[in-house]
Amino acid sequence: MLIGELARQTGCEVETIRYYEREGLLSSPQRSASGYRRYTAEQLGELNFILHCRSLGMSLADIRTLSAFKSDRTQACDEVNHLIDQQIGKVHQQVEALRLLEQQLLSLRDKCHDRHTIADCGIVQTLEEAAEGAPCACHTPFGQDGPLHPTTL
Repeated sequence: MLIGELARQTGCEVETIRYYEREGLLSSPQRSASGYRRYTAEQLGELNFILHCRSLGMSLADIRTLSAFKSDRTQACDEVNHLIDQQIGKVHQQVEALRLLEQQLLSLRDKCHDRHTIADCGIVQTLEEAAEGAPCACHTPFGQDGPLHPTTL
């Protein structure tokens, strides 16, 4: 199949497919006499594997590692388990960061409940004051004392 058909079957952009080839995640296809890439069912499976891993938030390096494990099925799967445990840890960190972000946005939203002009909007005022270096309520997590700088997230 040509790259366009591979893209249609997987829902993956053509440029992304080419990128995965350049990165060595997707094996290079044969070329037709006219230079077109010709993909096989094997490459379709490889691409689906990559896309599934990406849907789980895995990095290209992790996918490369998993692909290497796939090629030698006699190895113990301890390292695969470790890789997945690390990914779970990353997800937990992201969830916590999103919870904190939600609290910060709720705190900011509390600065303006009524209809005002922008000149009197508590949200805009808070953001402007923070931009000038003043402590802001949205970066004081859960009512604790002291501002939390956005770069610490």
